[in-house]
Amino acid sequence: MKDQIVIHINDPKQLEKLYRTNKSQFKQAFNELYPELKGSTVADFWDERLNYESETVKWGTGKELVFVIIASLLAGLIAKLPVLLNLSEDYFYPRNIGFIVFPALTAYFAWKNKLSTGKIAFIACATLAGVVFINYLPNVKTSDTLILSCIHLVLFLGSILCFTFVGDYRNIEDKRLAFLKYLGDLVVMTGLIGIAGGILTALTINLFLLIGLHIEDFYFNYIGVFGACAAPIVATYLIQTNPQLVGKISPVIAKLFSPLVLVMLVVYLIAIIYSAKNPYNDREFLLIFNALLVGVMALIFFSIAETNQSTKSNTQIWILFLLSVVTIIVNGVALSAIIFRIVQWGITPNRVAVLGSNALILINLLLVTVQLYKAAQRKVNISAVGKTIAYYLPIYLIWAIIVTFIFPFLFGFK
Repeated sequence: MKDQIVIHINDPKQLEKLYRTNKSQFKQAFNELYPELKGSTVADFWDERLNYESETVKWGTGKELVFVIIASLLAGLIAKLPVLLNLSEDYFYPRNIGFIVFPALTAYFAWKNKLSTGKIAFIACATLAGVVFINYLPNVKTSDTLILSCIHLVLFLGSILCFTFVGDYRNIEDKRLAFLKYLGDLVVMTGLIGIAGGILTALTINLFLLIGLHIEDFYFNYIGVFGACAAPIVATYLIQTNPQLVGKISPVIAKLFSPLVLVMLVVYLIAIIYSAKNPYNDREFLLIFNALLVGVMALIFFSIAETNQSTKSNTQIWILFLLSVVTIIVNGVALSAIIFRIVQWGITPNRVAVLGSNALILINLLLVTVQLYKAAQRKVNISAVGKTIAYYLPIYLIWAIIVTFIFPFLFGFK
């Protein structure tokens, strides 16, 4: 694409054809070339056309608004099914929490990307298979495999959402990275909506209290539930129609928290040495340790996804490299702890699941760290790091499928 742009830089008609052939690839290639082409009237025009950002908030089309409203209402109704159908909440929510929002988001991107009938049928069948499987698992409250299936089913549904987000198979690695960026933006935007909703909730309840009306139960059971279900759907809609809203916030958060988390992790590892706690004999501490690992890894991947979208200074790349190295150390401690527990107390579904997850994360981090080091040394472009992450994502899908659908049978529903 770069070569074609350079060859046809003075041919507006051919440039337009290239742009219409693959808009995202054209934009990425042009932005990388623009420092060399800057000053050319045609190049300056295309820079403004591709990178102009309106400061006004867009509300999309009427069809999009109707879709978001209906999807939000349906998500709220799914969340209220235990009340509407007199179902056990303890049975329903652990198994079906992912089906409250993920199908709505999947349907939104399937509609936006105009997926073929075959792909929509595949997505629908995969989602339905998840619904049937998880709800027909034996209702054993102490079953570790049931809990693992419920947790990894959310990852499975997230993978279906990623498949829908990517849409077609052109520039698949760029679109997978864009999906990671979307997830980061979704967390930020949903958090902002949640804060605003919390303020509105406090004001509403207290205003009614002033006139002697107690609406807390009704508000939280209906308005609160429907609002919580609608938040990620509305956030997705705002991100897609107004990328500039969080497009400026997310990179700042990534830049700010990466060095802070790096310092925190180093201090934390030193503190562990002097504390009485360790993940080898303390199960709860090991779980928290693994949650920390997943959270830091998510920050690294989100930061790299943001890095891939813009020019990063070498200092920021080195910070990400050091953060990856420290995270590998954290992963190594967690991995050795779970191996120690398996040797000492035997194999259980939880230990195998944690062992597999840590091993996959370690391999991924090692691959990313090598590429980050090369990028810091100017041996490869930062986009190579993003491609490494993008190519590895399907491995997590395979693992989610194994834990969700195979573990219950493998361990006899224990």
